[in-house]
Amino acid sequence: MNSLIIVLFIPIIILYTYSNDVTYKVVSKELLKSNTKQLTFLSSQIDSRIQQMMDFSLTFSSDPNVRKFNGFNLWEDRYDRMQTRYIIQEKMLLQSGVTDIWPTRYAVHSEQNKDVISNYSKSGGYDENVLKRNMSGKWTYGDGGTDSHDELKAFYWFYTDSLAQPGMWTGSNLVIEASFSYENIQNMLDSYKAGGQGDPFFYHKGDTPILNRSADKQISTEFVRYLDEHPPENTTQNVVKLGGESYLVSSVKSTNLDWHLVDVVPLDQILEPISFSRNLFYLSMFLLFVVGISASILLYRNVQRPIKKLIHGLRRVQRGDYSVRLHTKDRNEFSFVFYRFNDMSHQIQDLIENVFNEKIRAREATLKQLQAQINPHFLYNCLGYIINMAQMKDEEAVVSMAYNLSAYYRYTTRMERETATLDEEIRLLINYLDIQKLRNGRIEYHIDISEEMKTQYVPRLMLQPIVENSVIHGVGKSYTSGEIRISGEIADGFCRIYIDDDGQGLNPEQEDALNRKMQEPLQEEMGCGLWNTNQRIIHQFGNHSSLHFKKSPLGGLRTEVVWEIPAGQDPYNYPSQQGDNQHANDHSR
Repeated sequence: MNSLIIVLFIPIIILYTYSNDVTYKVVSKELLKSNTKQLTFLSSQIDSRIQQMMDFSLTFSSDPNVRKFNGFNLWEDRYDRMQTRYIIQEKMLLQSGVTDIWPTRYAVHSEQNKDVISNYSKSGGYDENVLKRNMSGKWTYGDGGTDSHDELKAFYWFYTDSLAQPGMWTGSNLVIEASFSYENIQNMLDSYKAGGQGDPFFYHKGDTPILNRSADKQISTEFVRYLDEHPPENTTQNVVKLGGESYLVSSVKSTNLDWHLVDVVPLDQILEPISFSRNLFYLSMFLLFVVGISASILLYRNVQRPIKKLIHGLRRVQRGDYSVRLHTKDRNEFSFVFYRFNDMSHQIQDLIENVFNEKIRAREATLKQLQAQINPHFLYNCLGYIINMAQMKDEEAVVSMAYNLSAYYRYTTRMERETATLDEEIRLLINYLDIQKLRNGRIEYHIDISEEMKTQYVPRLMLQPIVENSVIHGVGKSYTSGEIRISGEIADGFCRIYIDDDGQGLNPEQEDALNRKMQEPLQEEMGCGLWNTNQRIIHQFGNHSSLHFKKSPLGGLRTEVVWEIPAGQDPYNYPSQQGDNQHANDHSR
């Protein structure tokens, strides 16, 4: 029996050692991948927010009111100057308050007026030396003033659309200043740290690093010294020994700022449960072996079964089945081993599921971002119409415009659901087209959608950008046209909606080019409304769904929206949702 116990213990220890080694390698590999993906995602979020600021600056520099500001001291009266300043400040304030985690600051510098307009308390007013120092075309840390080297500063970017060499100060053009505080970076670092086990910071050689607010400053200082001696590349990942402990140091370079996003993860602390479980197992095996030699007959019944169960569990783990759990009713050393084994399997399973959940959350974030970009921009024109009609005492027009505008924005600002019934989307189109009809009496529209089709669920704001495109680029560019027709059908497992106008339309080459752009990545010169709508339809219904453009029977452009009905669902028996009002009937205007 003693020999049998020895023979049984040897393969158990070998199998467990091998299994533990495989587990350790798998967890370490997945940890490296997960850390790199999360750090890259955070870096892309920071670069994305910076790119949004740059895009706004480029667009803002072409704003008529900003252009007007550069010369209004020459020819504008006092009231127009005040009104122009108010409009510019209002637009900058609206842009800076989009998110709480990333507040932004903007300023418009005019050399002709020797004046500056900003959305924040800017000391010193207009300073031409500041502009000359910073017209490099790149983001700079600080504005080159007399700030202390150890003081945390803001990031600045100055833009001018001068015809001279890019980044050169000519002294004759407007300059758009975009900046954000180091606290924005801290906000992103704090959010990242709350969801992980690392200690992230923002690093640039020669500058004071930007730490998260709960960082261990002593450890961060040691790693900053290490990075100064070993400059990181665009993407770097190293294991560093510090104070007898191992740390995973990962870094990703920011495209716009030329800084590195660095994350320090204590490897020993994360992998400690596996090592602890391994050591406890070895200790338990040793104790059981000693007791087995002295009382093999007594332990025969209590050892054989647990060993078989443990071998079975280890083999399942080796095959990749981390959901295995071992249970026993006995109160002995093996019950402790099973507990640690279950704990190890549970932690490995959680790590794998976390990686999968991160991918799902990234997809949902992309879908929400695409949906958020589709936002109507005609509020000011509608308010101007209300003011004009009120001055003309046309109460009926004021009431009609206010009612439709209220219903329109009540729907577009409700983001608690990502989808809506087609009936709700049609009612939104009716509000939008009624608003356009009030502003342009030539517009006539006809909607022919069956009641069965109206129960279909689609992404919110799916049709509005398309109809808006027909109004602006189809009907709006012609003095003889004015008809928009919306119709739909269900056939062969697909839903199709046609938006037709009788405008000028496109030639065959333009139609082909527009259809190709829907399949390509978003370009800077492209409008995002139709492209985002196409992406949202594909995200929601799959690759067999899309937007397509062709010549309309009315003479203008036809936009065809096609989506595949999900498998296993009755196209005429979708669950319905109650909206804020009753379902609208087919409308013909």
